[in-house]
Amino acid sequence: MKALVLKRYGGIDALAFADVPRPTIKADEILVQVHAAGLNPVDNMIAKGAFKPILKFDLPATMGSDLAGVVVEVGSRVNRFKVGDAVFASLFDLGVGSLAEYAAVPERVAAHKPANLDFVQAASIPMVGLTSWQALTERAQLQPGQKVFVPAGSGGIGTFAIQLAKQLGAKVGTTTSTGNVEFVRGLGADEVVDYKTQEFEKTLRGYDAVLGTVGGDGLEKAMQIVKPGSSLVSLVGPPDAAFARARGMNFLMKFVFGLLSRKIIRLAQKRSARYSFMFVRPDGRQLGKIGELLESSRIRPVVDKVFAFADAKEGLAYLQQGRAKGKVVVQMVKP
Repeated sequence: MKALVLKRYGGIDALAFADVPRPTIKADEILVQVHAAGLNPVDNMIAKGAFKPILKFDLPATMGSDLAGVVVEVGSRVNRFKVGDAVFASLFDLGVGSLAEYAAVPERVAAHKPANLDFVQAASIPMVGLTSWQALTERAQLQPGQKVFVPAGSGGIGTFAIQLAKQLGAKVGTTTSTGNVEFVRGLGADEVVDYKTQEFEKTLRGYDAVLGTVGGDGLEKAMQIVKPGSSLVSLVGPPDAAFARARGMNFLMKFVFGLLSRKIIRLAQKRSARYSFMFVRPDGRQLGKIGELLESSRIRPVVDKVFAFADAKEGLAYLQQGRAKGKVVVQMVKP
């Protein structure tokens, strides 16, 4: 079968299509014919080698995390799915990839595709949906009436996190460019800062939670808008010692991550706030709950652009520009 493979670290140029064996599934896995695969910024970071100390890949490795497709084979211990079922899933951090014609998917990370979504729409959801769910409900423990700041509201994470936060009963602040102000308001954002003309840290106040999605000094600036007892959950770093412990890393990595996160943790403590770094984990049960929100149209997918499988590298290059309004998806099977 065809797959987009990372043969060596070095960015998009290090990726190439290759013929690889069709996966052989284990007893607790399903074999999925991939109809579409969602792209995420982490895909480009992995290709560059940014996560080498954290994510373990046996190169050459198939790229991609999100998928939607049809079950063509089930393992002997699988009981939630049958051949012919339409499913979606995240394979992030499992050592396998979704940018391929077929993928072996553990039953525990898959969910039935919402009936009202096509495969492209469904493939856009797993990473951003699970990340938003775990950050807002588990880490930040967001409550109705609280305020959460989600920067870059028109991006992949932002478009989903804004909608989920509103479903949780929260008020949402975000940043975006001039042309997308009304778009993010339409997703439910209550306070919108046009970063072309305003500085959010001088405009917003009294926030209970921050979802860190933008690198640079964005998190430090966000410290100025939170109130005591708030939670800052970062998806872009710096990783902290707690993250290293949770992944069973050695003492050296715990020490290094502790040093990297020391400044931001001190800044948070001065505001009586909590800082944590988060990696999403695949979870079929949570994805099923997200699917219910999608099926009832309480949350809608936002897809910016769709690329053919043969153009997957172009899709990653487009995503890397940072201008996507919602998600970028690769389509393997035409409807």
